[in-house]
Amino acid sequence: MGNTQLYIENQYLGRDRGWMSVRLLLALFCFFAYYLNSEHELNSRLFLVAGTVILIVSIGMMYLLHYRIQVTENSVLLSGLWTARLVKIDINSIANVELKPYSKFLVNNPVYNLHQKGKIRFYAGGKGAVWITDRDGLIYIIGSQRSSELFEAIKKAKGR
Repeated sequence: MGNTQLYIENQYLGRDRGWMSVRLLLALFCFFAYYLNSEHELNSRLFLVAGTVILIVSIGMMYLLHYRIQVTENSVLLSGLWTARLVKIDINSIANVELKPYSKFLVNNPVYNLHQKGKIRFYAGGKGAVWITDRDGLIYIIGSQRSSELFEAIKKAKGR
């Protein structure tokens, strides 16, 4: 009965709006430069190829799994694609759970298991985050597209 999944979310690497906008603006710049340099055939082809490659890579990154969040009755599991390390937070060791914004910045870098200044960060996209403080004083910041649902699932698991 301890493995009932209360919440599952996949965080994809290329679906953050900020970085997607940057990639699309860069591709538009390449296509605009291609249009302006149409009489210089070799240089203009280079801009066309660069813009096309940026779009293809951007579309590919939208389907690239960064990490998965699972909340069960006993733990919060964070498993990443890039590492073999599974992060498991025991529900009984959680002292406090809060729903806050991830960061005050407009564009944030995707991170997985980043230890910095007593905080452990997980982020792929979204504005909201769940801040979990354990009994040892470590703060886990889990960025999510559906942070309110994640918060409610952790509260529900903690209440059992």
